[in-house]
Amino acid sequence: MARIVVVGSINMDLVTTVRRRPEPGETVSGENFALVPGGKGSNQAIAARRAGGSVEFVGAVGDDIFGDELRGVLADAGVQVSRLRRVSGASGTAAIIVDAGGENSIIVVGGANARMTALDVGDLEAIAQADVLLCQLEIPLPTVLRAARHARANDTVVILNPSPVRELPDELWAEIDIAVVNEGEAAQLGAVLDAVPHVITTLGADGAVYRGPDGITLPQPGVRVDVVDTTGAGDTFTGALAAHWHEGPEIALAWACTAGALATTKLGASVSIPTQREIERLLSR
Repeated sequence: MARIVVVGSINMDLVTTVRRRPEPGETVSGENFALVPGGKGSNQAIAARRAGGSVEFVGAVGDDIFGDELRGVLADAGVQVSRLRRVSGASGTAAIIVDAGGENSIIVVGGANARMTALDVGDLEAIAQADVLLCQLEIPLPTVLRAARHARANDTVVILNPSPVRELPDELWAEIDIAVVNEGEAAQLGAVLDAVPHVITTLGADGAVYRGPDGITLPQPGVRVDVVDTTGAGDTFTGALAAHWHEGPEIALAWACTAGALATTKLGASVSIPTQREIERLLSR
């Protein structure tokens, strides 16, 4: 079982479903509303745990009404939360609009995630003892860089999901072993990805493609399902990939694509993440 430390964000998602997303300045009627725990870091941690990994989460929640609930969601999923601190102010939130086709628009407010500005001795010890460090970009960049440097210094594999996509310093890219991007992110990042030894590009319903340090590529076809909501599918893919990376890119990609597809069959982010048994059942078909 892979030991994974996720240093990242945790949000409460405010999800509204509509027939179609509004144009600028337009008001439309919503069909349903739900509060769903999310955040890229939390989603990926739960996905890695449900896919079979041993997972510890390093992050922050606020002292508002969402803080305890968010902690409980991670703990109930089997994710270790001793490194999840509570800070003053609001927890992170995300306002999500999902249309009838399952496509979404998302506005993220950092809240406690934005105050995740330092790693303590316990955090660093957890990273050093892990097989994999998994990071995203919904917490302050210096914290991500500090975590990645410490992981590299202790032979912990570093996986970065560079989302929300932005220009990143070369010093961070130098610490990354594996980058997981979607097609849009890959196009925006361009040649900087050439310096990363392993790059996985997700292709939505068409699966994913892996490029290794030797330049050889490995395509993985998508899994056909009835799509309800794509929110969290990419995070589910990344978490499952981290849980099975030690088995090699081909097996890890199969797990990731299957998990990501299953995540689109339910509304919401963390609540849609499939279990290990559900993934294995679909893989065996």
